[in-house]
This record gives sequence, C-alpha cells and structure tokens, in this order.
Amino acid sequence: MKLPSDRAAATVDDIKAQLSGATLTVYSVARPTNADIAVERSGVLATLTFASPAFSADGSTALFVANPVQAADVGTPGFARARTADGATIADFSAGPGAREIKFSEVSFSAGAPIAITAFTIKPESAWPERPDYYETRPRNGYPLHMA
Repeated sequence: MKLPSDRAAATVDDIKAQLSGATLTVYSVARPTNADIAVERSGVLATLTFASPAFSADGSTALFVANPVQAADVGTPGFARARTADGATIADFSAGPGAREIKFSEVSFSAGAPIAITAFTIKPESAWPERPDYYETRPRNGYPLHMA
C-alpha cells in the first residue's frame, strides 16, 4: 500500500475504515511513483465499489457492492487506487499476478468480460513489489527496456 502524504500516519485499521463505500479503480501498469501524483498514463481497466463496511467482521475479507464486474478495457492490471466519494485518494495498492496485494480471477482483462477480485491483502509500503526504476515507464523507440 502506498499512502498519499495527507494519510501518511494512518494505520491499516484506519485505511480499512476509510475504504467503506470508496471506489477502487484498477489501472494498467504505468503507475505513478506515489499516491500524491495523478494517474495520467495508465488506462482504467475496471472500477469496483467497496461495500459499507468494506471488510468482514474479522477484517480478513474485503467486501464489494458487486464482484465480479465487467472490465472497461483490455490490459494487464498493475495497480489500483482507492478514492473517497469526493475523489480524494485513500491509497494505492499493487495488483495483478505475483506478490501483489490484489489478485484477480484473470491475469489480463478483456473489455466487457467479467473480472473478480479473489484476494485483497494490505501490505506495508515497504513491501511494494516494484522496482523504483519501473515507475512511470513506457517503451520508447531507441531506448532499451530495463534489465534485471
């Protein structure tokens, strides 16, 4: 989880409470370096709405108004941003296959096809799975791709 600066002191329980009724927008892979930066180069793949309350009584299962939902576009999920009803960012979450916070029923999305969140785990910011040099990246002619 990556928090915007105005929520930097929030605990996991605080974030879970703030997610009640919030939207969760799933984006393709060009994620911003932090949750304070607007999402400009990533396509919206799907949008879900958290139920109220957003988690089960024991806090282990995320609850949504509808799950599955129809994908809005074609792509591979890279991250998701949770926002309040007035559009304020609550947090960014890693999404997709591998060691991510949000797991889906599908590895990639197709427009109009159903997708479901199958697992939602909140990890501390230090556990964010991406290398810093992958943020805001895109393939460009004449530039090599990143090498591990």
